Amino acid sequence: MSEEIKNAAPGGEEQYSLNDDRRVKVLSPGALVVKRFFRNRLAVVGLVMLIVMFVFSFLGGVLIPYGQDEQFYTYTYLEKEYVGVTQNNDLRYTAAEGQEFPTILQAQFLLALGKGETEFSYQDAAYSYEEEGTDLYAIRTADGTLLAIACKDIVNAADGTEEPAFALKHEALKTYAAGGTSFQADGADYTLDADGNILSGDTVIGYISRFVVAAKENGVVITRDFKERLAEAIETDEKEFSYTGEDGEEHNYTISYDGGAMVWSVKQETETYVYDTYGSPSKEHPLGTDNNGMDMLTRLMYGGRVSLIIGFIVIIIETVLGVILGGISGYFGGWVDNLIMRLVDIFYCIPSMPIIIILGAAMDNMNVDPQLRMLYLMLILGVLGWAGIARLVRGQILSLREQEFMTATEACGIRVSRRIFKHLIPNVMPQLIVSCTMGLGSVILTEATLSFLGLGVKFPFASWGNIISDVNNSYVMTTFWFIWIPAGICLLITVLGFNFVGDGLRDAFDPKMKR
Repeated sequence: MSEEIKNAAPGGEEQYSLNDDRRVKVLSPGALVVKRFFRNRLAVVGLVMLIVMFVFSFLGGVLIPYGQDEQFYTYTYLEKEYVGVTQNNDLRYTAAEGQEFPTILQAQFLLALGKGETEFSYQDAAYSYEEEGTDLYAIRTADGTLLAIACKDIVNAADGTEEPAFALKHEALKTYAAGGTSFQADGADYTLDADGNILSGDTVIGYISRFVVAAKENGVVITRDFKERLAEAIETDEKEFSYTGEDGEEHNYTISYDGGAMVWSVKQETETYVYDTYGSPSKEHPLGTDNNGMDMLTRLMYGGRVSLIIGFIVIIIETVLGVILGGISGYFGGWVDNLIMRLVDIFYCIPSMPIIIILGAAMDNMNVDPQLRMLYLMLILGVLGWAGIARLVRGQILSLREQEFMTATEACGIRVSRRIFKHLIPNVMPQLIVSCTMGLGSVILTEATLSFLGLGVKFPFASWGNIISDVNNSYVMTTFWFIWIPAGICLLITVLGFNFVGDGLRDAFDPKMKR
């Protein structure tokens, strides 16, 4: 029977016998690992999660039009201290032109007034006073020269700027206390109406009041009209009032009273150009803005980039140190192995978190540049975390170095460094890949924790940890959910993704783990 007849089939299709080599599809070890990995649905889900986070962090920051430290502003109405108001119930002193009436003389005058004496002395100088009206006293020297006046009423300029002359104040107060309507001062005639207004002809040049209004900022002129409106609001116990200034703009004012200091605080509501702090999600800012007025979506993207880069660099540092020291320890054994393992024990016993906190506080005190600080953070985390990888590599090499292929390398005269890094380390790579993948999530969580505590990545750079650290009180946490929840979700997805992928790789490299 010919070969064609043996392989013929009823349908005319070529058939293979069971012992035909063409029926056997051979897969490489790497292909088998990949096949087993993609059969694990949880591992595939983790891989998809990581791809999404990498695209979000690295491509999103390129596509979005904002920078990670770009701040946004908005107009808002803020209340700020405008004036302070006191109702004068104490004597106030005004020295005559060219005279001085210091505090010590004021005290001597009050002492004499309390005793009912009309004369007093200080440093061999005699003084006297006379009452010119209710709560109005004229203080003179021994030769009758007018030194000062003491009164509770205050003479204010109508325009709130230039103070009236002493003679005008004195005559106005005497006339006001006596209930008069006209007086003369410096050769000019003035009239006084029932509201305490001082008029020169038909022009109001000043007024008498017991309310003292002091501006909180230099250069602010308080007009008579505003003072009267304010006094009216205080007398009627109004908490808020509106007033249209000389510039034609209407402002709202709030009044609060401090009973201890007996002072009214007046705040003005003004439109101010400020950071768009904690702005709600909008078309321009899908996740709102943070406490510095920065776009939260942009900060999340750049924060993911920083967190992932720090995680990978730390793992690379740990792996390089762990492979070198673990490979040397496992291959040579003896006193070399003993020395390196004692070093590993020391690093296991080091309290990593307190040391990192101390170093972070030291960098804060030295005002280390934020970019340089990230490099230091990666070095510190990498140097403190290599011991576990070194022990893993050393244990694997201890079992591998006794196998036949290592005997063959010795017989061929291959140098020691090539035996370790060319023949031994590649056989440890499956375990290393699993360990590094599982460790990435832990490193990212450690960085986030340090940044949350203010010891990691610093402003203006973003990381998921320092984004969450903006939630510094319960009000922010409960009101501005868009600040911390997205960063927490990104952390959760990334760490879960690395854990799922790590579990999948472990099962793929060692299928017996499932049994």
